Amino acid sequence: MEIKYTAYAEENAVKDRGISKRVIEDALQNPDDVMEGKKGRKIAHKLVKQKLLRVVYEEEAKTYIVVTAYYTSPQRYTKR
Repeated sequence: MEIKYTAYAEENAVKDRGISKRVIEDALQNPDDVMEGKKGRKIAHKLVKQKLLRVVYEEEAKTYIVVTAYYTSPQRYTKR
């Protein structure tokens, strides 16, 4: 699958948050879990160094379009 980034993802996830494209792409291609998001989007989860990386994306004709990505606490999204 091809991977493209929205301008928002480039600015906020990659530049401001310092999340490398390599890590984002690994989460998309080898997620620990995938959840349904809003507006038909999906959210790939990947545990990275004790933090949960969430990559919000859309699928469009063999292309992942990254909307945003961020780290959060794993406990926030694990089943209790």
